[in-house]
Amino acid sequence: QVQLVESGGGLVQAGGSLSLSCAASGITFSFNGMGWYRQAPGKQRELVAIKRRDARPIYPDSVKGRFTISRDNAKNTVFLQMNSLKPEDTAVYYCYAEGSYAYWGQGTQVTVSS
Repeated sequence: QVQLVESGGGLVQAGGSLSLSCAASGITFSFNGMGWYRQAPGKQRELVAIKRRDARPIYPDSVKGRFTISRDNAKNTVFLQMNSLKPEDTAVYYCYAEGSYAYWGQGTQVTVSS
């Protein structure tokens, strides 16, 4: 059974940085894409960053230039470096992976105080 486990969330002041990581287990192949989504209270889940094999990362304008995604394909891990954090970045961040199916982690809370 495939599991994605996130770590690294927490509380940070505006302007600060946080790093998230996600490790996959129970998998015998390499995912095509791995990335991050987030969901703030009362809002829809939205893409934060995704990195597909042999493709450039994709970021929405809201995080471009501040967030950086990286992957270790061999280990099926994905990382998200978040800099210059803003209060509007506060959300539950979910690890995402795509192969034949889509997989989700359980989520990790990121809170940015003003």
